[in-house]
Amino acid sequence: MDELKPAVAPSRDAADAEPPVADRAVPMAARSGVACAAAGRARELADELKNRSFIDRCVARYRAAGFGDPGEAEVRAWRRSWPPLLEALVRAELSDVQVYLEYGTPGGGRRLDALLVGTGPDGDMVLVVVELKQWHQYRVLDQERVMRDDGQVTVHPVFQVASYRSFFRHWRPRKAPRLDVRAVVLLHNATAAEARPLRPDAPAVADIPVLSGEDLSAPAGTLAGLLGCGDVHAPSSDDVAVFEGIRWTPSTRLLDHVGSVLEGSVAFALVGDQQEAFVRLRAAANRYLRTLSTDGRRAPDSRGGRTGGAVVTVSGGPGSGKTALAVRLLGHLMRAHPSSRPRFITPSGTLRAHLLDATRDHNAARELFPASSAMRSVARQTGTLVIDEAQRVKRGGARGLPQDLAAVVDHVPLAVIFLDERQIIRPDEGTTVEEIGAAVRAVGRTHHHLELTGSFRCGGSAAYTAWVDALLYGRPVPWTGHAGYDLGLCDDPFQLQEWVEHATAAGYTARTTAGFCWPWTRNRPRGATALPHDIEIQIPAGPSTPARTWRAAWNADTVLTDPHDGRVLAPRSQLWASHSGGHQQIGCIYTAQGLEYHHSGVIIGPDLVWDNGHWQGRPDQSDDRQLRDLTPQQYLRYALNTYRVLLTRGTHATRVHATDAATHRMLQTLIRPAAAT
Repeated sequence: MDELKPAVAPSRDAADAEPPVADRAVPMAARSGVACAAAGRARELADELKNRSFIDRCVARYRAAGFGDPGEAEVRAWRRSWPPLLEALVRAELSDVQVYLEYGTPGGGRRLDALLVGTGPDGDMVLVVVELKQWHQYRVLDQERVMRDDGQVTVHPVFQVASYRSFFRHWRPRKAPRLDVRAVVLLHNATAAEARPLRPDAPAVADIPVLSGEDLSAPAGTLAGLLGCGDVHAPSSDDVAVFEGIRWTPSTRLLDHVGSVLEGSVAFALVGDQQEAFVRLRAAANRYLRTLSTDGRRAPDSRGGRTGGAVVTVSGGPGSGKTALAVRLLGHLMRAHPSSRPRFITPSGTLRAHLLDATRDHNAARELFPASSAMRSVARQTGTLVIDEAQRVKRGGARGLPQDLAAVVDHVPLAVIFLDERQIIRPDEGTTVEEIGAAVRAVGRTHHHLELTGSFRCGGSAAYTAWVDALLYGRPVPWTGHAGYDLGLCDDPFQLQEWVEHATAAGYTARTTAGFCWPWTRNRPRGATALPHDIEIQIPAGPSTPARTWRAAWNADTVLTDPHDGRVLAPRSQLWASHSGGHQQIGCIYTAQGLEYHHSGVIIGPDLVWDNGHWQGRPDQSDDRQLRDLTPQQYLRYALNTYRVLLTRGTHATRVHATDAATHRMLQTLIRPAAAT
């Protein structure tokens, strides 16, 4: 197989562009490699808490660290939980222990409520991860879940803090000092009796204490021991500098494990031109990563960027296998090029949730899939980066490229970027192969491009996806059928719902999606056992049927559980497409993009209608706040792209219903009626 050839396009002189604003004014914590809301000795922070401006400064530092907006509830939790912890440390004569509040792991994979750093009796560095809870009433459902007094089901805090501890054990670089990592759960509002049920019997976490508010009144020596610091001394300034200078990298064992999981998954099997592209991408990795230094980086050039290297763009339509190829490539990089510190980023929270779910058996794997908001910081840390669904990266920046992707182009020795320009669904998103290629050449690097032309979703043939493209972007033609794909038109959503339920009962994964044309109630009353039926579609009377109203619920923002026994009644939105019970809710573009299922039901809402021989966009019928204020012509582009995504999720069968009567009549001329189930 030939090696990748550079994509051919006119060259452009490099421009000395200023770094993004966010990269110019970086707080001290970020410069030292530590992202957190506050850092300092315990007594210093306890004193700072008395200063009215302290919390405001913590909020600003939290945002600067790339964590987003903490929100009122989180800030309120800081005000209530930080004082008991810091006062306890001072009372335990641990005033000079280094403390980090809201400590973020690389890439923002998770945030620790508090991290204590000290020195052990043998000179080793001691880390104590502290999980803070305000609970005093709750119910333990099982080893991994707890139901709070507000009815919300959450991760058992002991196992939560154990997963944080595993990060430091599996991401410690070889040259880092030896680490003694400990963990503590603190329920500062609870009595000893109220805290006791949280203490699990599992041997793996038997060494993690659960402390109550009563425990904080123990004598100094006893309290220090309860906090995991009975033998811990204050670290020197040099010790703190060493800790903050650690560049956390995954162990080879972790990379090999996760790589094996991803490469061995049937969901990411490769066929056709996917396999050919995979061979070419492996060749590119061997070529561009073999000269990396032992820390996985190239030497910086005079402008602070990286010399040499390449950016590979991979484009393809729905079902062409971009995500499968991206994940398999990541698995290969983890096993064949561990020193390049491979990472996988996607702007799709749904896809990221599925990758985390696929690797959930190893707690330390989370940081291998950073949030897209951390793309710029990750670009400075990794030698190879795989980006999927890149067309959804937020726009902005002065170089014709989103700032996040510009940082990738500047700093990552090998970046492989997967995108589909016809899956741009919002006006603040979208980038093209041409834009990426121009930016790559402008900084003197090499750009390669691969096009995936096959279709491995819709029955293994491009016939259906070509039909969808003709329907939405060209001249609609009748569906003449294909041996590997089943397409039908449903007269009403009741018929579509019955089809999905029948397919589910037969053992298929079946889901229904709709345009975002109805409100979505995110908050539920306490103790709710059902989701609100936000979607209502009026069905006029027929020759032999009365007028009816079809009602359904959108997918749940957060998991819905039975308030009595904790059974999952509806999965959270990001896992709606794969977890049990999802077929009973309706998905939208934001929960379906990047995923697939065997049977796909699609409701074309009133925001896209066929009128006088053309598609018309109706933003006034949308409930998407990002799109409602567009003109009809502006909205049309995003509506067409949205329904293109929804119509191409099914691997074997699709059923369609249009709420607009004229649109439904047009579809009747193209699609045969769905057979009764």
